[in-house]
Amino acid sequence: MRLLRTLWSKVQEAVIALRPGRVTLPYPFAPREPEEGFRGLPKVDVNRCIGCGGCANVCPARCIRIVDVDQATRVLCFLHERCTFCGRCAEVCPVNAIEMSKEFELSTDDPHDDLVAEYHIFMGPCERCGRCFETTSALDKLQQTGMRHDPIDRKCAVTCVVEDEVAEKEPVS
Repeated sequence: MRLLRTLWSKVQEAVIALRPGRVTLPYPFAPREPEEGFRGLPKVDVNRCIGCGGCANVCPARCIRIVDVDQATRVLCFLHERCTFCGRCAEVCPVNAIEMSKEFELSTDDPHDDLVAEYHIFMGPCERCGRCFETTSALDKLQQTGMRHDPIDRKCAVTCVVEDEVAEKEPVS
């Protein structure tokens, strides 16, 4: 009788466990939209960006590089393979040019080329003096004066040693 009661309790537990149905999501076969407030890959609206460089200054992963090609052109290079999707770049943008998308599946065969995004920004120089217009926000304090050139290495996605520094370190024979 005791064995029968134990067996019956196990059958009841099995029925309770099987009744609710499927507990997990069929994720790879049926993708699910991320929840509200989810931070995915940062996307830049080039038409709104003023090129202030605040995003590069606050990025904790240092995945945003800035290169000034000339006085009127600035290139923002996003190295997404380093990005932690923290959203700091979107928070500090004074014109809301950076938006955190819902995209998070970044698997690729070639991350060094597929996960690098370059945005060319026209800085809008003054017709009279030729200098770029300054922004009217608190980010002015973060800007460096003059042109900027953050070295970019697409293979390792970290700051490279500048050629002048390499020349200084090499022994003269």
